[in-house]
Amino acid sequence: MILPDAEATFEVLLQKLKPLITDNTALVGIHSGGVWLVDRLLPLLGRPVARGTLDISFYRDDFDQRGLRAENKPSQIPFDVQDQHIILVDDVFHTGRTIRAAMNELFDYGRPASISLAVLVDRGGRELPIVPQIVAADIPLPVSQNLQLLQSEDGRFHFELKDSL
Repeated sequence: MILPDAEATFEVLLQKLKPLITDNTALVGIHSGGVWLVDRLLPLLGRPVARGTLDISFYRDDFDQRGLRAENKPSQIPFDVQDQHIILVDDVFHTGRTIRAAMNELFDYGRPASISLAVLVDRGGRELPIVPQIVAADIPLPVSQNLQLLQSEDGRFHFELKDSL
């Protein structure tokens, strides 16, 4: 399978997000790919936007199997979530379990006015009734494959496809 250019896909996401940003919008990235995306998006949006990060490890329904990873960093929500329009950002959407965990954690910080989901790639395979509202690319993949967003030292993105079985 030939994967799309991750930088071009990022540009599509940026263009889809720009018109959605208001004075009451905050971007919250899910570690690690979602945080990379938020950090690249913020200076390109043309206006100040609140930034938050989530490490949803303890909120996952499979924590006992996955545990903590060495690269995990604590969640940081340095703004009042109450009545904010949160755009939750992740790199690759698959089953919906990560997003469910992220929403559970967000509500521990307060009650946002709304939560929208923006993803770089929707790879299919939903297991929960959760659907991203903003998608840069749809790349259907079999369960046996895993799509990862990687970031090089110079900050550029690229995709890697791996067999997961």
